[in-house]
Amino acid sequence: MQQSARSSSESYFWPTIWAVALHALMFAMLFVSFQFAPDLPPPKPIVQVTLYSPKSQSQATTQTNQKIAGEAKKTAARQYEQEQLEAKKEEQKKQEAAEQKKAEAAKQAEVAEKKAEAKKAEEAKKAEQKKLADIAKKKSEEEKKKAAEEAKKKAAEAAKKKAAEDAKKKAAAETAKKKAQEAARKSAADQKAAALADLLSDTTERQQALADEVGDQVTGNYDDLIRELVTRNWIRPPSARNGMSVTVQVNMLPGGSIVNASVVRSSGDAAFDSSAVTAVRNVGQVTEMQSISPADFAPYRSFKMTFTPEDLDL
Repeated sequence: MQQSARSSSESYFWPTIWAVALHALMFAMLFVSFQFAPDLPPPKPIVQVTLYSPKSQSQATTQTNQKIAGEAKKTAARQYEQEQLEAKKEEQKKQEAAEQKKAEAAKQAEVAEKKAEAKKAEEAKKAEQKKLADIAKKKSEEEKKKAAEEAKKKAAEAAKKKAAEDAKKKAAAETAKKKAQEAARKSAADQKAAALADLLSDTTERQQALADEVGDQVTGNYDDLIRELVTRNWIRPPSARNGMSVTVQVNMLPGGSIVNASVVRSSGDAAFDSSAVTAVRNVGQVTEMQSISPADFAPYRSFKMTFTPEDLDL
């Protein structure tokens, strides 16, 4: 009886050992496969363990196998949860990295946008400054041009005013000159008339003698003619002074040609004396006396003329 029970116990020993070894090998292979699995979450594993036991397996072996299967399921479940947790953490890390990368990209974009805005603002500022500088330059040029035009206008007005003043002065000078000439002519005429009156009153005896020979009218006419011709050619020198007097002897040929003029009584001023002689000689010939009769010419063959700065006397 004891031998029969022993034989029965020994008959279950090796199958149990093999069953435990088989389960251990399966767990080992499962663990290795979990270690080398990819990062992506694997599909939920379904572990089926089928235990084959001989018909002669005992109830204890079956319970042991069931217990081992339960432990394997629990281990697989914990392993799955761990893997899911790791995968979730990895996914979270990836999301955080992506968010960080996105944030950095947004930050860089913001920095780039700020730089672009700053560059744009700087360019706008430079453009505004250039615009203001151009406006200031244009304004300065316009002011310079306006000032130049004003200066030119003022210069033209000044020149015009000066020209008008010069013309006015010239006209006044011409008027004054004409008045002076008129006054001088009038004075000379008055002096000549006075001298003639004096001559007529002072040379009554001479005129009477001439009247006895050729007649008062003829003598008076040639005296005036000779006096007028000499006066035209007489240029009074600057040294002439009132009170001077020079007497010139005049020799004339029939026909009215003057052949000689010489000083017979000097004024004491050589220039004044020379001017009187030159005035007589420059007459040259009194053409009006070409037809005079010898009797009328006789008084003019040799006669004297007296020169004074005021007038001359014959």
